[in-house]
Amino acid sequence: MAKKRRLPDLSTLTHAQKDDLILSLFARLEALETNVRKDSHNSSKPPSSDGFVKKTRSLREASGKKAGGQIGHKGTTLKQVEQPTQTVYHPLPAQCDRCHNWLPQDEARVSERRQVFDVPATACDVIEHRTLELVCQCGQSHVSTFPAGVTEAVQYGPNLRALGVHLTQGQLLPFARAAQLIQDLYGIAVSPGTLVSWVGEARSALDSTAALIADQLRQAALLHVDESGLRVASKLHWLHIAASETHTWYGVHARRGMEAIEAHGILPSRLGVLVHDCWAPYWQLDCIHALCNAHLLRELVYVKELTGHDWPQRMIDFLLNANDICEAVRQKHSTLCTADIAAFDTLYQAILCEGERLNPEVVKPAGKRGRCKQSIAFNLLRRLRQHADAVLLFIRDPAVPFTNNLGERAVRMPKVKQKISGCFRTLDGAENFCVIRSCLDTLRKQGHGMLDVLQRAFAGDPIQPAA
Repeated sequence: MAKKRRLPDLSTLTHAQKDDLILSLFARLEALETNVRKDSHNSSKPPSSDGFVKKTRSLREASGKKAGGQIGHKGTTLKQVEQPTQTVYHPLPAQCDRCHNWLPQDEARVSERRQVFDVPATACDVIEHRTLELVCQCGQSHVSTFPAGVTEAVQYGPNLRALGVHLTQGQLLPFARAAQLIQDLYGIAVSPGTLVSWVGEARSALDSTAALIADQLRQAALLHVDESGLRVASKLHWLHIAASETHTWYGVHARRGMEAIEAHGILPSRLGVLVHDCWAPYWQLDCIHALCNAHLLRELVYVKELTGHDWPQRMIDFLLNANDICEAVRQKHSTLCTADIAAFDTLYQAILCEGERLNPEVVKPAGKRGRCKQSIAFNLLRRLRQHADAVLLFIRDPAVPFTNNLGERAVRMPKVKQKISGCFRTLDGAENFCVIRSCLDTLRKQGHGMLDVLQRAFAGDPIQPAA
């Protein structure tokens, strides 16, 4: 039972103390109201935190098109193949239905073809390897040898091990459910512990590939980064992501800030563009910064709802229209001229000036210690002005995207893994997942099937990512 909080004796307080108490209560009430007002549409909170009342508000505007495929869209559907794996002929009756004469079956022709696509009933193959022994006439004995991968009297093959790892690390199934699926499909009883050991083997086989991915990302001209909480051994750890259009790298660390960034070693040595969400430690890196405008749009929505001012909507419209124009320019493989870029910057500064006029800085009273608390709107305006170059970099550089969507997409699968399977029980398990998932996601982006990647790894010939 919660302990009841004791109320202060107001009769013993001076007028100044009562004023301070009232102001502190108002500040706490404002903080509570602020937290209640925030959800996924006006902050970085995930949609899952919205509760049962889902809000469908979005910054996207209706296109005016009907749902479904559009006119002129080249669709795809299931088509018949020329060489089916099996052909079944359905015989005619032996006699004519009307005159009862015998029908010449060998003169019948195919009237219509219908094809059914299905998967075969599966069963495992048990391949027995036998060595041979022979004694020469001279008395010399000769014994053949087993292949390099055949080391035990009974063992699982590389394809089955690749499937087990694919189910748990690629398709994110819990180990017990993956073992049950393998038994249902192939009749092979595999324990969850065996699957865990296969994951460790896959990590060892792919360690060098993951290291190569990290090295290639250090040299990338543009990189998306993000981080998210990860439960490991019942403690909070942090999943760090670095991603490009062709590569994805995951790392886990007990810290979120520069200690982890330096330990992973990808970001400190880079000089290119870094797209992020304005988290403070990223600003310590000596590189070209670009901010995720999707985060800023949600914050602007919140400030608009909080203050009722017009400038947040003007800034939202400005950023969205600028992105549309820049996207059209990219489609033409062109760039904006210097005058156009200057015009965008002038309009951006004008909107900031309007917002700063309505949300001035709170000046600290004389004699009061510490910093003076500023409004949410003022803090956002200060950030927009301080990092204006990073906010508008997508206008000046056609290679820079409007958002950090690529980095945020990379976070989704690890979060799905946690939702389905819960936390990682050991740090080794989390690190195994990061190495394997880095290779699977990178090579998937480069056109390789995830199961094929794992089969090649278990066969001792891992696929290497293209630079």
